[in-house]
Amino acid sequence: MTFSAFELQMRGYGLTTAEIHYHLPDHPHLLQLYVWQEYDLAPKFPTLKGFLDFWSRELDGVLHSVRIAHNRLVGPREWRAVNGVLTLQ
Repeated sequence: MTFSAFELQMRGYGLTTAEIHYHLPDHPHLLQLYVWQEYDLAPKFPTLKGFLDFWSRELDGVLHSVRIAHNRLVGPREWRAVNGVLTLQ
């Protein structure tokens, strides 16, 4: 089941950005930066953890460090139903 960005935000997800530093497979003394961005749940970040598990299992670049920034844009408490409509002429 796929949800839109708005639906994910209404379910408590927030925009998560991860800076992933990893060692280049052919040149292990060099670090490369990969930026990952997706909606995820703080503070456990299950989507990011799944991606990092995939990285460790399937890719050759050894992870060095991960820096996370998370922003909850819309929360359920900010969404209210309106009972009436006001029309100005």
